[in-house]
Amino acid sequence: MSVDFKPDLVALDIDGTLLNPDTDTISDAVKAAVRRAVDSGAHLVLATGRAFLGTAPVLDELGLTSGFALCSNGSVLVDVARREPVSVASFDATPVLRALQEHLPGAIFAAEDVGVGNLVSAPFDPDKLHGPQRITPIDELTAHPVPRLIAEWTEHDPAELAETLAGVRLPSCTISVDTYEPWVTVVPEGLSKGAALEKLRTELGIAAGRTFAAGDGTNDFEMLSWAARGVAMGQAPLDLRATADDTIGTVAEDGLAVELDRLFA
Repeated sequence: MSVDFKPDLVALDIDGTLLNPDTDTISDAVKAAVRRAVDSGAHLVLATGRAFLGTAPVLDELGLTSGFALCSNGSVLVDVARREPVSVASFDATPVLRALQEHLPGAIFAAEDVGVGNLVSAPFDPDKLHGPQRITPIDELTAHPVPRLIAEWTEHDPAELAETLAGVRLPSCTISVDTYEPWVTVVPEGLSKGAALEKLRTELGIAAGRTFAAGDGTNDFEMLSWAARGVAMGQAPLDLRATADDTIGTVAEDGLAVELDRLFA
């Protein structure tokens, strides 16, 4: 890649990339670097597994007032200026819910209600599942199509969860297992951060070779592969770092700020 590469579309994961999950903060250095990228004219897109309600406070903290955000692993496209979803992809999650109940006994589930909160089979930690929670009988969670279904396998660790679901084929969906928590996120088939970003890139008329992405989780594989330059955070799993074009500093080291400052000096 050319040493003078300067992207026109910058896609950034939130948790573990922009935001340090150990401190639940975005550093001043990262905020300033994001502002420089925006001021340079780049289209900056937050691409996250978070729901819209969990993404909005981050948009506010970064001072973003225009453009788009991709929430729920690409299922929900948000107009940043209006602070509201402009498109939502949903699916019948009932068969997936039943399969996950079979493979993950004791798991609790949440079905996203965009802009409202989540229907949950049991209470989730409010720091992890953003927005109001409404306890709902499990057979009613997916009575209507949803953009995102979450399963948390409480009292198990992410490695055990990943091993349990390895090779399991779930119907008509795309799944990702969280890197740090025993969570499974399920969205409509064919959707991912990368797929949603490619659609947005085309609509914005941005050249494929002028794209950049940074992430740290298993739901970032497609996004980093999609980008002309895709970088993994220093604390990311080894397989993600091996897939990325480069590995930058950890979130605690403000690795994203260093990379953005290099690109938008």
